[in-house]
Amino acid sequence: MTKYKLEIEYVGTNYSGWQIQEKSPSIQQAIEEAIFKFCGEKSFVYSCGRTDAGVHAIRMPAHVELSHEYDPRKILMATNFHLSNTGHTISILNVERVDDDFHARFSCKKRHYVYKIINRPTRPVIMNERVWWIYQPLDAKLMHSVAQHLIGKHDFSTFRAAECQAKSPIKTLDEITVKQNGENIDIYVSAPSFLHHQVRNIVGTLSLVGKHKWTEADFISAFNACDRRRGGPTAPASGLYFDYAEY
Repeated sequence: MTKYKLEIEYVGTNYSGWQIQEKSPSIQQAIEEAIFKFCGEKSFVYSCGRTDAGVHAIRMPAHVELSHEYDPRKILMATNFHLSNTGHTISILNVERVDDDFHARFSCKKRHYVYKIINRPTRPVIMNERVWWIYQPLDAKLMHSVAQHLIGKHDFSTFRAAECQAKSPIKTLDEITVKQNGENIDIYVSAPSFLHHQVRNIVGTLSLVGKHKWTEADFISAFNACDRRRGGPTAPASGLYFDYAEY
């Protein structure tokens, strides 16, 4: 068996997420079917992260093992041909051979996400389903300042989805940065790993701070409560992107 690392870009709007589902299309299924059409091999594509329905990726790492050795460029071009030919909004950006001990998920040291908001009175058309549209003015500087309380090792139960299967709510957040450029507000979040919906729940709660509905003290109190019921809303999946990973 020969192992290959893939780097994948996708728009997740019309998919049930990364992981294969019985009755709805997934990113993983589309790529595995494209590989099968290329080489006739049934494969299992392991990703760095299992994004939810509607979430996008800028450079998602994954790996696949094939019984024959192929030129990585041939895998790249052939897989992309079959993905494009079947109308998928998925593109393989790079393919390379890797050592047998490489694992897209377990070898990853840090994951980076970015959440994109358009903050203006009028709804977006070009970026529809690619951002979270918030029409009320947001105080991005205050959002950034308040978000710094999350850095470090904490119990993130306030931002943990009820269906999260992680063994512990304790996670380490390495960085969170809120940047504004005109009407665009991007929230960058980095950590070794995340709880289910953690980023979206953090963003949804920060939006209350940005609208001046919550004070800094309100945010800290909710965070320290370690109770999802004390947190803010879950931000839409449309604004979340898996950015890149570190190995």
